[in-house]
Amino acid sequence: MVNRFPSVSTTLTLKVVAIICILSFFVDFLILSLPFQPTDRLWQINLATALVDRGIVPLVGLGLLFTAYWIDSADAGSDRPQGIDLRFPALILSSILGLMFLLIFPLHLNNVNQAKTQALTRITQEADQAETQLNNRLSQLQAQLNTDQGKAQLEQLRTQTKAQFSEILKDDQKYKQALESPQIPANIKELLKKAKTDPQALEKAIEQQTDVQTLRTQQLSQLRQRREEAEKQAKDTALNSGLRIGISSLLLSIGYIIIGWTGLRGRGAVQGKPRATAR
Repeated sequence: MVNRFPSVSTTLTLKVVAIICILSFFVDFLILSLPFQPTDRLWQINLATALVDRGIVPLVGLGLLFTAYWIDSADAGSDRPQGIDLRFPALILSSILGLMFLLIFPLHLNNVNQAKTQALTRITQEADQAETQLNNRLSQLQAQLNTDQGKAQLEQLRTQTKAQFSEILKDDQKYKQALESPQIPANIKELLKKAKTDPQALEKAIEQQTDVQTLRTQQLSQLRQRREEAEKQAKDTALNSGLRIGISSLLLSIGYIIIGWTGLRGRGAVQGKPRATAR
């Protein structure tokens, strides 16, 4: 009797932990599905991701549960009451979870692919809109610069800019402080270094920076670079989510189906054995 007490305590602990693991998964399932929006693709993606991330919890619970019953079966000589047999409901639950995760696999891949397509379409539209706005703004600027007043203002701006750079270049202390200052952009520092050895480089740079066509080329290049980066990020996110969640869901479905179907078939065989003996 003394030897059986640790066995009773162990099996009870395993069963309690198993039930808590299984129930906690369904509590999470219920909470994560709120607010219920089955037609929202993003909601489906987030729910599938959360379920797959938590999918190992009930699998561990099933393992603990069947381990507890295996210990009980090894202690067949015990005269204690066995209580409710949860193995058959657990096998049914395992089969249902296996089917659920099997369905999540293609559904999630399709949702991720559709979300990627929508993201790429949105990025393209936003980039085209930004390019149109840039072209319109620079066209207006070009029209203003074609007037006498605009040309005078542009020349005045170039003169002021050249004077500011020249003042820094003539004073070694200011030049050194400018190169060491974290507030000055790297391209300005590079221009100062070039202008220190080649004064013509300063005039060329100022002329280019105040030329509308040069500005258009530079800003269009930046817009297209950001567009490529956004498209790459959208594709990488979709690929990572599809592979991680898809493969994990498939593996979980295989594990649950093996446990459920193998167990149900084994119980059917055990139940059929007395009938074969009776004949």
